[in-house]
Amino acid sequence: MSESTILLAEYAQIKDEQRARIGFRDNLLYVTLGAVTAVTGIALQTKHPQLMLVLPLVCVVLGWTYLVNDEKISAIGRYIRTELTFRLTADSHEGDALFGWETFHRSDSKRMSRKVTQAVVDLTTFLGAPLGALIVFWGYSSGNPMLIGASILESAALGGLGVQFLRYAER
Repeated sequence: MSESTILLAEYAQIKDEQRARIGFRDNLLYVTLGAVTAVTGIALQTKHPQLMLVLPLVCVVLGWTYLVNDEKISAIGRYIRTELTFRLTADSHEGDALFGWETFHRSDSKRMSRKVTQAVVDLTTFLGAPLGALIVFWGYSSGNPMLIGASILESAALGGLGVQFLRYAER
């Protein structure tokens, strides 16, 4: 089996992984919206604002999972554009034509505005809703020191997640 056959098989395999990760990542947005709706509904129906403390924890876990998958999706694209393309075209001058979609879809004039909009959506979904839940909790809290301590830890975790989202956002 030739090296190029092996590299093309690798390409097919990592594109399959990338597709699977994209589907999983995108579904995490819907899962998060469902969790926000469910927790908020239960907290409102039962009139227990302390239940809102579940939301930041859920959003940190789901947001981190989303972020890790998003980074792996981008890493796969970078690997194809740099390493794999280079290795397949080392002896030829066809590098620009090979895997053209990997660079073409990144060159459109509206890409930056889409990336900014996606960052706003991600931050709103994974940080805005749980911060709102913390504000509701703090506004209606019974003053339980353990719950207030937990809410402060959760706000720190959300801040850390927000920093990670901004660090990983493509500029």
